[in-house]
This record gives sequence, structure tokens and C-alpha cells, in this order.
Amino acid sequence: MAVSAAAAPAAEPLPRSIFKKFLVMLCSLLMSLYVFYCLADRCQTLPGPIIAAGAASEEDEGGGGEFLGGSAELPPWQAAAARRKRLLQRLKQRRRRQEAAPGAEEPAGGGGSRAGGSGGGAGTAGTLALLLGEGSKRLPQAIIIGVKKGGTRALLEFLRVHPDVRAVGAEPHFFDRNYERGLAWYRELMPRTLEGQITMEKTPSYFVTKEAPARISSMSRGTKLIVVVRDPVTRAISDYTQTLSKKPDIPTFESLTFKNRTTGLIDTSWSAIQIGIYAKHLENWLLHFPIGQILFVSGERLISDPAGELGRVQDFLGLKRIITDKHFYFNKTKGFPCLKKAEGSSKPHCLGKTKGRTHPDIDQEVVQRLRDFYRPFNMKFYQMTGQDFGWD
Repeated sequence: MAVSAAAAPAAEPLPRSIFKKFLVMLCSLLMSLYVFYCLADRCQTLPGPIIAAGAASEEDEGGGGEFLGGSAELPPWQAAAARRKRLLQRLKQRRRRQEAAPGAEEPAGGGGSRAGGSGGGAGTAGTLALLLGEGSKRLPQAIIIGVKKGGTRALLEFLRVHPDVRAVGAEPHFFDRNYERGLAWYRELMPRTLEGQITMEKTPSYFVTKEAPARISSMSRGTKLIVVVRDPVTRAISDYTQTLSKKPDIPTFESLTFKNRTTGLIDTSWSAIQIGIYAKHLENWLLHFPIGQILFVSGERLISDPAGELGRVQDFLGLKRIITDKHFYFNKTKGFPCLKKAEGSSKPHCLGKTKGRTHPDIDQEVVQRLRDFYRPFNMKFYQMTGQDFGWD
């Protein structure tokens, strides 16, 4: 029987190379559409929360509508740029009004409530501007130079609550260990700051580094210096406690303290002892900086009255007294004051577990011998600074 009709020939499959090209083109097209969508969406949404926050703070000034309006007809990316520019203009205008307003400056012993209120607005404005990439990296105008185990970390954490203080978190150790890297390297470590903000860092070993005063003076003679000091006997025991936590097999505190226990001769070459001879180290700093350019903070009062000591530090730095007793609560477990709200957080914050370690029991005869050793140096330090720290 003859085939009535020739069967239609089966469609030949596409060559593999053409199929692969088709898939690649399809994937490229989808990827391009996705990237375009993300970029367009980012241009529209990125300024949103920033503008909203700015508008909320502007409501009292009656400028919210004007600030937000006028750019709806622009493409999203142009509207974002326009809003950003207007926000910065508003921030600058507000800062100028605050500086020009009568009674803007708080007296040295001024109440904290009004200053605290103005600080919140300034902090919001500064944060917004920094989020927008404004500001620049500057060499520090103030440095916490010492002393180790004196309370420098606590002071820096407390100061960072202030909206006009920006500080490096880690210790740079530039003027003692990394000086050969140069000032450009040092500046790059600093956070961005706006006009009117202070850049700070803290490295406690600077105070006992012979070359540090000349090096800092070479960078800027106007640098303000802060030294947190503490009873040198307690400081030495705290220093030993820290080392003991890292090296449990080190000799006892008593054996390290004396060159000869029988004669009672103190070993001043041991760094834990040497650091506490504050008068000796201060003499080196006074060769390069006037005494009025150095603030001495009591490590003991930083614990018993943190708001009082922070008030002195804010005055010294030329800042409004924004950090007050309302920022602190006392943690009985650690035996230290803690922040009710840390920088960039709404939660309470205490120093880490490495702070507030329990000291080992030290022979009281050794403690008394150390007090006798430090007494003349303490008295000289009191005379040099004009402050009696009450260690004797």
C-alpha cells in the first residue's frame, strides 16, 4: 500500500550553540533589569528616612513643608540630590542660629536639662550630615595620653556620648609605636568630623613615652591633653592583675615590687611601679606644653562622681555640658558607673568584662611600703598640678 502522504518531517532541534547564546542573552537581560530596578529603587528610598528624620526635627520651626516639597516632579535621582542639598543647608542654618542665639552658652555650673535638650538636636543634625558623607578626617585636637589602668577607656566611652566628640575606638599608638608611618597614615585612622566637632584618640602609654611630647607638639602645639590619674598603689595592683589574667605563671606581686625584700628597696624598673611616678613623667611633658593645656582627671572621682568629672572635661574641651548625671547609673556588680545609653544605641552599656577585675590579696606590709615610696612623688605631683588627689 502506498503511503498516502509523506509524513511531515520532524522539526530539527536547535543547535546547542544557539541555545546557549539564547540563555546567556536572556540572563543578561534579566540581570540588567534587576540592576536598573535596584538603582532606581535606591535613589528613591535612600533619602527617605533621612529626610523624614530631618523633617521631624524641623516641625517646630515651621519649615517641614517647604523642605520636603518642590522636587516631586524631578526624576528620583535628581530629587534625592536636591533633598540632600536642602538638608545640609538646614543643618548649617540651624547651627548658625544656635551659635547666635542669646543664652546659648551654659555657665560652667549650668544645669544639665537645657543643655541636654539642645545636645539632642545637635547630635541628630551631626549624625545626619555624617550619614550623608559630609565632614573630613582631621588630626586630633585632643588626646587622652594616660595613664594605663587609670580609667582612660571609661572616660573615652563617656565622652563619646557627646554629639560634638568623635573618637577612634582602638588605641592608635602612633606617637610611641607607629610614628614612622607618618601623619597621613595617622589622619586616615580618624573618624570624619563636621565643623565644630572635636576629633579625639586615647593611648595611655603616651604619658610614659619619652618621645611622645615632642612628637605631639610637632604635630600641633595647640593639642589639648588629658591625663586620667589614679592612686599609684591601686594602679600598680590593677596593672599586675591585668598581666596575671594573661600570664598566670608570673611571679607574685610582692616579689616583683622589691629588688631586695629584706632591705625594702623598691624596683622602679618594673613598669607597674614606674608608671605611678607621675611627677617624673609630667616634667617631660612640661618641656613642650604649658600646664594649662593639660587636664588631670581623677580616676577615683570618675567612679564616684562621673558627671562631675565629665563636666570638667567638657569645659576644658570648650564643649557645652551635655553629659550630666542623667546619663549614668551605678552597676553594683562591677562597682563602676555605666551609661544608660551608649553612643549610637538606646541600650545601657557597661565596660567589658576585662574592666573591674577583682584584685588579688596583697600583703598589707607591701602596700604600706609602696605608699611610703610614692608619697614624696605624689606631693610633688600635687604641687605641679595644683590639685590634691587625696591618695595620702
